Amino acid sequence: MTRARSVLATLGALSALGIALAGCASAAPAPEPDETAPVEPVEMEVEAAWLDAGRLLGVVTWGSSTCVPEGGEAQLADDGTIEVSLVDPGEIDPNRPCTEDYRARVTVVGVPEGVDPSQSQVLNVTLGAGTGTAELAGIADAAVPGTPTDYAPSAGWTGQPGVIAYLTWGSSTCVPVVADVQQTAPDQVTVTFQEPEPDRMCTMDMAPRAGLVEVPELNPAPGVQLILQGDGFDGVAAPILGA
Repeated sequence: MTRARSVLATLGALSALGIALAGCASAAPAPEPDETAPVEPVEMEVEAAWLDAGRLLGVVTWGSSTCVPEGGEAQLADDGTIEVSLVDPGEIDPNRPCTEDYRARVTVVGVPEGVDPSQSQVLNVTLGAGTGTAELAGIADAAVPGTPTDYAPSAGWTGQPGVIAYLTWGSSTCVPVVADVQQTAPDQVTVTFQEPEPDRMCTMDMAPRAGLVEVPELNPAPGVQLILQGDGFDGVAAPILGA
């Protein structure tokens, strides 16, 4: 009888010790994440186009169509490449809603001084943890980066077949909306914008406004023009740069 009671007492003590240890283990705080650990880069698809006679770049990335990356800065690296840093709108406003679609978007970035747009260029683009590379052929009659713009509409071939970046200037709150895109001649693409509401209110700033249009059956070639119609444009022609 005494031996049985001793065994039961021992088991009870071990059980109590196990409960105590379990309580201590559950109360231990979780390890803090190491915010200093380097973030592994993620390869992303990137394309680019010359705009505004080589004063600007249209950098094409893929993601939500309502959360287009903003132009951070572009620098001429020691090795001659153009380093472009884009900013995700979510980093600026974490509460900004974004649609869950996946589309090509274009961001306007200034070309750094010292770059010669008449020569081929390589762009290294970063967006958050994403990195990508795009190549651009040189263009004829290029302007010197950093010189004043003439505010004329412009367009440029991207690295995607049939995809054209275009640029207009005007109010940043009244961006033209594409209604139709047609190849109207072997060397001509006509973009028709929606007519705005007559009581539309627009800010009085003058900003670059870029977009993308696609003509799948059209291959990049010299001499092709983009014709703009509607929303204040009446047959304005812009050569498509960078064939």
